[in-house]
Amino acid sequence: MSQLYKTIGLIGKPNHEGASATITTLHDYLTSQGYQVIVERSVAKSLDIDGLNIQSLTDIGDLADLAIVVGGDGYMLGAARVLSGYKIGVIGVNRGNLGFLTDLPPQDVIPPLEAILRGESRSEQRFIIEAEVYRHGKLKSSNSAVNEAVLHAGKVANMIEFEVYIDDSFMFSQRSDGLIVSTPTGSTAYSMSAGGPILTPNLNALSLVPMFPHTLTSRPIVVDGDSEIKLILSNDNHENLQVSCDGHVILAVMPGDQVVIKKSPCTLRLIHPLDHNYFNVLRNKLSWGNKLY
Repeated sequence: MSQLYKTIGLIGKPNHEGASATITTLHDYLTSQGYQVIVERSVAKSLDIDGLNIQSLTDIGDLADLAIVVGGDGYMLGAARVLSGYKIGVIGVNRGNLGFLTDLPPQDVIPPLEAILRGESRSEQRFIIEAEVYRHGKLKSSNSAVNEAVLHAGKVANMIEFEVYIDDSFMFSQRSDGLIVSTPTGSTAYSMSAGGPILTPNLNALSLVPMFPHTLTSRPIVVDGDSEIKLILSNDNHENLQVSCDGHVILAVMPGDQVVIKKSPCTLRLIHPLDHNYFNVLRNKLSWGNKLY
């Protein structure tokens, strides 16, 4: 029988004992089954395996048909921002806490992986967003985010002032600690902690969640996912402002700058086991009640 995936990339959190053990298990199994296996460079240093095919994360995106990411959601986000630029399927093995993006259990990873490699799986496309900072009309910096882009002050509890435009239509001005612009994927992350709505992954939508606004009438709002969101920073703000992408990448923002957030042309292709159900994930991770009968 022909292999659905011929080349598989293994990516994991470096210097993490559990991740290293899982990657070793995966490498041994996949090579024994005749798959070409590539190991990402940063995690390969912590593995005690001879003859590894070691490549960069971008090389895995170029060369592999499937990537298996071992770690928590935070590590998955970093890999996903890069791999979304390639036509590669991505599977997550949960070595973290919540695991909204990482399906497979590390203690029994081979049986569900075997089914996926036989084609017994489902896939979905998750869109990501781009955040761009403009100063005097010129692009100064940009990056992508799987979960959210957050405008905030560099100091804790420091109020900022800005205007929000949707597709060049003025929506509101606000004084607050900042604003979270979240994808459906990110709606169960920082946005949810700030009181934002949970968006199912198939929605083409973005949520805007104010952070401690200076008015009781300010509420989260959901807009079309193809909208262009523009934030114009007041010149009266202090200079230490930032846009955070997935809590990892920081873009510096100055008073008077414009921040544009919009859907990226790239998408992340997640591969799930056949029995994956988003509402089961929510119920388990958020301790929701089960059926009454």
